[in-house]
Amino acid sequence: MSSINYSEKIPNNVNLSDDRTLQRALEQWQPNFISWWDDVGPEGSTNMDVYLRTAVSVDPNGWAQFGHVKMRDYRWGVFLNPGEADRTIHFGDHKGEKAWQDVPGEHRANLRRIIVTQGDTEPASVEQQRHLGLTAPSMYDLRNLFQVNVEEGRHLWAMVYLLHKHFGRDGREEAEGLLERRSGDANNPRILAAFNEKTPDWLSFFMFTYFTDRDGKYQLCALAESAFDPLARTTKFMLTEEAHHMFVGESGISRVIQRTAQKMNELKTDDVGKLRAAGVIDLPTIQRYINFHFSVTIDLFGADESSNAATFYSSGLKGRYEEGKRVDDHVLKGQTYKVIEAKDGQLVEKEVPMLNALNEVLRDDYIKDSISGVERWNKVLDKAGIPVHLRVPHKAFHRNIGALSGVKVSPDGRVVSEAEWNASVDQWLPSNEDRAYVASLMGRCVEPGKFANWIAPPVMGINRQPVDFDYVRFN
Repeated sequence: MSSINYSEKIPNNVNLSDDRTLQRALEQWQPNFISWWDDVGPEGSTNMDVYLRTAVSVDPNGWAQFGHVKMRDYRWGVFLNPGEADRTIHFGDHKGEKAWQDVPGEHRANLRRIIVTQGDTEPASVEQQRHLGLTAPSMYDLRNLFQVNVEEGRHLWAMVYLLHKHFGRDGREEAEGLLERRSGDANNPRILAAFNEKTPDWLSFFMFTYFTDRDGKYQLCALAESAFDPLARTTKFMLTEEAHHMFVGESGISRVIQRTAQKMNELKTDDVGKLRAAGVIDLPTIQRYINFHFSVTIDLFGADESSNAATFYSSGLKGRYEEGKRVDDHVLKGQTYKVIEAKDGQLVEKEVPMLNALNEVLRDDYIKDSISGVERWNKVLDKAGIPVHLRVPHKAFHRNIGALSGVKVSPDGRVVSEAEWNASVDQWLPSNEDRAYVASLMGRCVEPGKFANWIAPPVMGINRQPVDFDYVRFN
């Protein structure tokens, strides 16, 4: 079923009305969700009419429609990709068996943990970004922020549906917990460290949507391989929406770089002081923000060696990125993979069983993808004739999880002393001064077609609308 039923209180394509108990449970959760949105969703946005896309089917061609809507009235719902009647498990110890429609008892705890951890990131990012609307650099960007926010809300619904439908009372309690935790709260924080960081400014937001939403893409792709068919189908549709979030990040940074390069050419200078006086974000600061967001994000993949990763794969819960395109036995017993450790002041590679290194496999796939986007940013600099290139740091830089946790490594991959780290950290990671400068640029600019001084306009508008369209109507 690819069409979505909008006549019900909770839009869905899962025949929710056929399961009255589940429907009632979700209808009881719904007001708690709206209450959470009112409390910690986008600040000051209650009366705005926002030009948003809403899913109307799960057919990849023409799956969304656009129109002005109040976010509080957005039709959040439960959408799964169509199922394949004869889908089989294609990796791990159950390879070749029929995919599961229900949760096998022995995998219940691990599946619940996977779904809750993924689900927790969705409201967390809305909480992290709730103040950004107050300092939007344009109406176009404000609309993009709100689109990301409502879709993170929908991804929360996707995970809550699975918890309610397949995990009984435990699932209902976990679904409540997803609304009770708060990003950065000392007593009841979100589960993953990156989702308790502040997103204080728009440069951080664009970095977050480029780097951290890309982690989401890789985690969702791995879950889209799952033997648990409802999870695979749910995450496949979430990926359709996730693409826009990464576009917001990549194009946002690209426009910041374009504006900086324009100013560098205009003033014929790369002097940081002069560029800051001209109100743009200098390239060394952009590089430090890249270093920070990349390193915090690659920690999200987990420890380089993990028995949990091996268990999740062998039991069919979570595959690799594009599992179906890989040419091996999809069981991986006896195969090895290289991971990095620090030994005698050097970074060295060591071979470990591949099953235990699957977090590292996914992290390495992610790194390749991240680098390709940074190269596209470098083309903006090349086109402007600026002889500087941005790059992602070495994967051992600024790590807080796994074998490299606490090892001091420079962005170019040298193990350094505590003294050298302390002397150089402000060249490698955003300093308080950098963050204060970026914060000083964050003034609200929301007149249609106008853009803050530090960012260039986009090449085109949303859904073929002009750049100066009234994407947000303030009532």
